[in-house]
Amino acid sequence: MSRLISHLQQMTLFITMVTGSSCAMMYYLMQKNFAKSEYYRLALEELNNNSTAMASLGAPPLKIHNIHLSDRHNRMDHSSAQIKIPVTGSRTGGYLYTTSTRDTLINRWRLHQVFLKLRDGETIEIFNKTESKE
Repeated sequence: MSRLISHLQQMTLFITMVTGSSCAMMYYLMQKNFAKSEYYRLALEELNNNSTAMASLGAPPLKIHNIHLSDRHNRMDHSSAQIKIPVTGSRTGGYLYTTSTRDTLINRWRLHQVFLKLRDGETIEIFNKTESKE
């Protein structure tokens, strides 16, 4: 009987380790997919090109953190993306909020709005399509 219990304990430990590893791998792959996405990269390019926002953060160096997958600000589908990217510099940190839509004719993402909200509550508008000249 004790041999059976020992075997069951080993199986439970093995299954727990495999499940935990699978969850960690899935989380890593989801974060990697976000980092590769066009709407994510476009927003970070806009941030890097904005000297006011970069100076407020104390960047470079700029550190981009993982997106919180359960955050209600992060919504994506085939035609639109709204994400909140955590960023920090040497001075402070904050969140980069972005809104994008997919242009189905050319199959590319277009930014609509990008702004940085710092920890102290200051908001820096980086990109707003309604104000830009096209």
